[in-house]
Amino acid sequence: CSPPTEQMLLVGLPAAAATEPGAAPVVAAEPPQETAEESRPSSAKTFPGLGKSPLAGLTATDDEAPALDAETAFVYEAIGLSAETALVRFTAQPGYYLYRDKFAFRVADSSGFSVRSVSLPDGVVKDDPEFGSVPVIYGQVEIPVRLSRPAGPATTISLQADFQGCRDGDICYPPQSRIVSLELPPAASAIGQAVDAQAGDAPSAVTVPHNEQDRLARLLTEHVPKALLAFFVAGILLAFTPCVFPMVPILSGIIMGQGERLNTTRAFWLSLVYVLAMAVTYTVAGVLAGLFGQNLQAVFQNPWILSGFVLVFIALALSMFGFFELQLPARWQSRLAEASNRRQGGEWWGVAVMGFLSALIVGPCVAPPLMAALIVIGASGDAVLGGFALFAMSLGMGLPLILFGASAGKIVPRAGAWMNVVKAVFGVGLLALAIWMLERILAGGLIMLLWGVLAISCGVYLGALERVADGGSGWKRLWKSLGVLLVLLGALEVIGAAAGGNNWLRPLAGIQSRAAGTAEVNGPAFRRIKSLQDLEEAVAQANAQGKGAMLDFYADWCVECLRMERNTFHQAQVQALLGDLQALQADVTDNDETDQALMRQFGIIGPPAILFFDRNGQEMKAWRLVGYFDPDEFSRHLESVLTAQ
Repeated sequence: CSPPTEQMLLVGLPAAAATEPGAAPVVAAEPPQETAEESRPSSAKTFPGLGKSPLAGLTATDDEAPALDAETAFVYEAIGLSAETALVRFTAQPGYYLYRDKFAFRVADSSGFSVRSVSLPDGVVKDDPEFGSVPVIYGQVEIPVRLSRPAGPATTISLQADFQGCRDGDICYPPQSRIVSLELPPAASAIGQAVDAQAGDAPSAVTVPHNEQDRLARLLTEHVPKALLAFFVAGILLAFTPCVFPMVPILSGIIMGQGERLNTTRAFWLSLVYVLAMAVTYTVAGVLAGLFGQNLQAVFQNPWILSGFVLVFIALALSMFGFFELQLPARWQSRLAEASNRRQGGEWWGVAVMGFLSALIVGPCVAPPLMAALIVIGASGDAVLGGFALFAMSLGMGLPLILFGASAGKIVPRAGAWMNVVKAVFGVGLLALAIWMLERILAGGLIMLLWGVLAISCGVYLGALERVADGGSGWKRLWKSLGVLLVLLGALEVIGAAAGGNNWLRPLAGIQSRAAGTAEVNGPAFRRIKSLQDLEEAVAQANAQGKGAMLDFYADWCVECLRMERNTFHQAQVQALLGDLQALQADVTDNDETDQALMRQFGIIGPPAILFFDRNGQEMKAWRLVGYFDPDEFSRHLESVLTAQ
């Protein structure tokens, strides 16, 4: 539908001869002679929703008519034609024209939208008294303005137009600048380049990256079967990341708890129930996050909740070591046994609850496939399509767990000393998982100490401090060697913690820096920001220095964020490139109202996510990163960002 249009037409009427007394005379008007210059054909193109004015090109014949004010002489309107195109209409009143080369457009607000290209008509060449032979536009013209934009729902933007026009023969108006608001339809993925374009400019030659989440989001809206397969494969790959891998000891504990009842069939069904519960939880949590912008997993990263789970894992581990048996009071056991004789479903529900809690507690990382599904849900409101994508991804994540659980029923011995050894190994895995979860809420030095104690304890258990009898088997010597190695590694962790270290993956880094007389460098000198106002001020200061900015969304409970801190940010090549950017970091560990407001502003569901801003303060949406990147990948991306700024 075209927007409402109001036009004024000045018509000069010739004198008329009287035909009878008292009557107005009627005189046939002689048609005026037109010159080539005065013939003003409309240069408008026709697009859906807007029509071409049938009166375009008419001129006033009353040379004495007063000049119109600029608002009336030149009418500016715009509508949203598609998710990436605004259709602009200019109407120059008869007797007036616009200079083609004076048009320029830009998005006036800071909504992440920018002008990518403008398609102007050729116009008519006029010998103008001010500028000589220039192309001008008469009448009504429609101009498609293509935009770069982030993914998201239907959005209202403010489009500013700069232009200049004249009245034929006598008056030239000063340059005009006007703003209109229009609504653009939703976009399932980011579109175009994050650069401003003037009228007629060609797109930038910089290669715009297509990040993984945007590719998956576009695929999900265009080729659903292929997309679901891609999400399933992506889930399999995610199963081997630190966000999901800790579920292995949890599932192991469930299976080992079956004791003599364990067999391949039972192990398979336990694993399947666990994985399906996890998949349903991921799907529901993701759909809610996409619809309401609230990450349910982040809510469960409360220190008290995490501490409760840590105690459960420690108790399970000690039970596997044989310190005690975890069992209910005798009265409860008898009642449950009676119920079990009638129905076998209670145990499966317990496994399902563990899968549900594992999805919320253990793996709260945001990966590109998850972000892609959330983009589609948020942009289109299609929770069914996004939910199927999340479920396919979750099943892919759970497939290795099912294979592992089913195989445990075959390879684990039924009874005897070997069963105790296997249970002890899985007990160590549960203790390691407890330390891994405590890493989200405890200081790095204390975590180093806990890892050291666990390693030393395992070494002692393997006989590191015991003498191998003469003629001892090769296996005993192998276990003792492994035990000695674990004791040494544990000692390094303890010494590193005592020396002030905070990274258990680099236990001697603190000692080395002290010996060199320098402070340990763990990453770039991030400037911490909290609110949107803090961000705007920091980016403005960076722009004043001729720099762009990088914003890293970080949380202590985000495992992939910690990996980026340890493995990527402290590398020399990364820090050298970040020297040309203002490195900002938003610590959203608390997940309070201010943190959530900042994430909602940019459509971030949770960390890890890294945003880049150009030297004009606009986000470079196409360069956004989600998930973990190793130093080489991140360095190449930074080089692309710096080239595009």
